[in-house]
Amino acid sequence: MAARRAVNQSRRLPDSASIPLVSSLHPKSRSTPLLSVGLVLLGAFLLIGYSYSSSGGLASDKEAIHKGASCTSEVHRAIPFLKKAYGQTMRKVLHVGPDTCAVVSTLLKEDDTEAWGVEPYDLEDADSSCKRLIRKGFVRSADIKFSLPYRPKSFSVVIVSDALDYLSPKYLNKTLPDLARVSSDGLVIFAGYPGQQRAKVLELAKFGKPVKLRSSSWWIRYFVQTGLQENEAATKKFEQAASKSSYKPSCQIFHLVS
Repeated sequence: MAARRAVNQSRRLPDSASIPLVSSLHPKSRSTPLLSVGLVLLGAFLLIGYSYSSSGGLASDKEAIHKGASCTSEVHRAIPFLKKAYGQTMRKVLHVGPDTCAVVSTLLKEDDTEAWGVEPYDLEDADSSCKRLIRKGFVRSADIKFSLPYRPKSFSVVIVSDALDYLSPKYLNKTLPDLARVSSDGLVIFAGYPGQQRAKVLELAKFGKPVKLRSSSWWIRYFVQTGLQENEAATKKFEQAASKSSYKPSCQIFHLVS
């Protein structure tokens, strides 16, 4: 939008700058046309700069990157509402996704909650607290394109974030049913919005794969095609709790039946 205004201003310049009429009226002052052109240019640049920053320029880019860079960070914000949606059934939780150590640490601080995590990417850069969780067996690294090393219904609730966005339908066909297999009371999916494409590109260097952000309609069609059902009761409770606290997630959240 800013670029369009810049073009419009440049087109107007000849009209304002064709102030040779002014010089003909005031032949003694040749600096007047140049001064007028300079003022017009300065005004144009100020107008462009203001409209660019207020209508989605650099400021909104930074906000989008901060807001859409990670759905895993959204999990932390959503935990209180997930507990209200799943109640006592949210007692044994598995998180699958990047930065799972941070999510597991947060969940372990909750009362009557046990938590484990699967990191689908490298754990080479793990900090000391994450390495401690790995040593204790709370967190492990695994390729989610293959079956997870857990028995059926090993966990009450499985939460996955920033992992399915990097899988093609070929691997989703294997991964999603397997995530549902190891859960007993619900599968919660955090997925990015298509509008977060620019923000997700920043993660390419870490994950080494292009992101595939899908719309909610795409996901719903996919769930139906693969026989996965929406957990309507959990969805309703989650939305009610979120609405009371004016919580608006920056990622898509889907609740599925195990």
